[in-house]
Amino acid sequence: MAMNRIQFQLGLSLPEFLKHFGTEPQCAAALEQVRWPQGFRCCRCAGAVYSRVRGRTHPLFQCQTCRHQTSLIAGTVMQGTKLPLTLWFLAIYLISQAKTGLSALALKRALGVSYPTAWLVQHKLMQAMTAREQMYVLEGHVQIDDAYLGGEHSGGKAGRGSENKTPFVAAVSLNKDGHPLRAKLTPVSGFSSKAIEHWAKSSLAPGSCVHSDGLACFAAVTAAGCIHERTVVGPRKPKELPQFQWVNTLLGNLKTSLSGSHHAFNFSKYAARYLGAFAYRFNRRFDLSTLHMRLLVAATTCTPQPLREVRMAEHHF
Repeated sequence: MAMNRIQFQLGLSLPEFLKHFGTEPQCAAALEQVRWPQGFRCCRCAGAVYSRVRGRTHPLFQCQTCRHQTSLIAGTVMQGTKLPLTLWFLAIYLISQAKTGLSALALKRALGVSYPTAWLVQHKLMQAMTAREQMYVLEGHVQIDDAYLGGEHSGGKAGRGSENKTPFVAAVSLNKDGHPLRAKLTPVSGFSSKAIEHWAKSSLAPGSCVHSDGLACFAAVTAAGCIHERTVVGPRKPKELPQFQWVNTLLGNLKTSLSGSHHAFNFSKYAARYLGAFAYRFNRRFDLSTLHMRLLVAATTCTPQPLREVRMAEHHF
């Protein structure tokens, strides 16, 4: 059997990563280049002339025009951190390269920090990944399906009415050859026409051809200017339905990732982050060697995420 060129691509080895980002000055220089690719610009007056303030954990830049001081990590997900940049860069590398995801416990052991610190670093980076994914919409031919995170509580409601189940829409767009391009995994309030209409308007490009099973609510994608095609599944198994091959494959990979790396987490509270992180890696699977730098850009452009906001319940639906 021929090797899958995507699965067997070289990526970036750990020794190669440490060669370029193994010291604090190397990480600071890389972060500075990502923040100001055209050179320093003051966030207050756009001045380009600056001086560096020494004797700090992280570099501090002082504008020579308005005297405003800006930390290298200010305005990023790293704002306020006491961790060295080398640990942040290592976390970015490990999380971006882990195909099946990385648990906070595994990250704790790799970084040599406490579990609460590893958990917070992980969730800040996952939030950056999720925010990046929210910028994109699917277009062209799109397969969609309904899915749930979580199982049934003992003695609780069964099926779709279970209190422990978080509903989400799984969608994947295909190219002209029928191969997957981009995926979106989005929590929704439920599988009602109103919820699907809201999801479609924010996640699909008008004119997309959406293929779903017989669930009635999916017809609401037409309200977003999309074409809807449906196939009633009935008693048939997923492998017997080539119309849903890739969305079923996506859900299978997601299940493997979550069950293998994250044995338990608050589905209703943090679903958007775990789903967004999975979609982020899936959508950038074609070039693993640059994925760490792309996540660094996402972490730099994402707004600061203090602990209070990270722990807030996420109601994006």
